[in-house]
Amino acid sequence: MRKPKLLLATNNRAKVREYTKLLQGIPYQIVSLDDANISEQVEETGASFEENAVLKAKWYSEKSGLITMADDSGLEVDALGGEPGVHSARYAGKGASDKERIDFLLNKLVEVPWEKRQAKFRCVIAIAYPNCKVQVCQGQCDGILTFKPLGHNGFGYDPIFYLPHLNKTMAELSISEKNALSHRGKAAVEARKMLQQ
Repeated sequence: MRKPKLLLATNNRAKVREYTKLLQGIPYQIVSLDDANISEQVEETGASFEENAVLKAKWYSEKSGLITMADDSGLEVDALGGEPGVHSARYAGKGASDKERIDFLLNKLVEVPWEKRQAKFRCVIAIAYPNCKVQVCQGQCDGILTFKPLGHNGFGYDPIFYLPHLNKTMAELSISEKNALSHRGKAAVEARKMLQQ
């Protein structure tokens, strides 16, 4: 019997790989926006991670007729009053690379001492069904921002997100280590339970 499709509302290949691993064993065939031939982008106009995740999940579910999973996630830095938050991906301007975003953020923290560089990664996942039902779950991971990038795994702000209990940045972890403790990994555990029901 063919598995029903679950649309992952992202074009980010790294994210597709991460979620495919995190959701292994669910009774769905995971497809990306590319696989579904959807090139339109929905504008993320929400004021919170949850609003953006729900907006994307509902929009792409209506467009595709498939059960759709979308997330919104980002970095919240205590010393910057929670910035970049929902603007994490666009913090250094539209189309900026990961390196440019990291440089931009570290520049803002140049005067901030080690003991005041606390930050958290937050992820909210929304699952929208064609019958308009939406389920939401979330995950969080706490850390400290380094003064310079370390490690070559992961993406986004991973190279400057330091985990004191492991003495490593997120970008120095293996995929399985990262999945076990990341904000996305924690949210995906909840999403997986929802999808298995």
